[in-house]
This record gives sequence, C-alpha cells and structure tokens, in this order.
Amino acid sequence: MEDDYIFKKENYKIVGILFEVHKNLGKGFSEIVYKDALEYEFHKNNIPFEREKEFKVKYKDTFLKHKFYADFVVFNSIILKIKTVECFSASHYNQCFNYLKTSGYKLAILANFNLISLEYKRIIDSKKK
Repeated sequence: MEDDYIFKKENYKIVGILFEVHKNLGKGFSEIVYKDALEYEFHKNNIPFEREKEFKVKYKDTFLKHKFYADFVVFNSIILKIKTVECFSASHYNQCFNYLKTSGYKLAILANFNLISLEYKRIIDSKKK
C-alpha cells in the first residue's frame, strides 16, 4: 500500500543522489570515495545528514562498550549504509537491522556501488510503526 511507504519523499531524494554519485564515479572505488561524494551531494542539495553517527548499544540498565557508527543518518531519520561488495549478504542486512534496533529509527537504505548499476535495498524495522 502506498500509504505504508515510509519516508517516501526523503527516500526518493536519497536514492536520486545515490544514482548521481554512481553515474559520475561508476564502480571500482573504495567505500570512502563514495562516502565523500555523497557528503558533497548532500551539502550541495541542502539535505541534512550526519556522517559516521555514533550509536550506543543499551543492554538492560547499561550501555555496552562497543558502539555502532552508521555511515550516514539522513534527514535525522534514515540510516544509509554504503557497501562495495559483489552482492549483499545476510550480514549486511543484519548490520542494518542492528542499526535500526539501536537507533530507534524505522528505515535504513543499504547501497552497493560495486556493480555496473547501483544496487540498493530499503530495510524497514516492521516493529516500529
């Protein structure tokens, strides 16, 4: 259902920028290069973001020593994870689910720049509505 498509407008803007970066750089660069290009595009398009946002993991009544660092948090509500891999694996999806669980956000976008065409997946925490 179209009404259930969370962050539709924001998702459209982010994916447009992902395609713009891939169109200009193509495949073959390291993740850091794509992240730098994305940061440039977010600034240029006045899209609010945080890069390498830190999240603490709460366990019962304490926070664990290990922290997560999301590649980007865009629009203060969407986690963007960048990869340069042959194909997505279960560990990539699990990492995004862990980010969602830890952050309390509902949506993550997993993007792979290592293919001829950009590959991306929306990952939704269905427990948060």
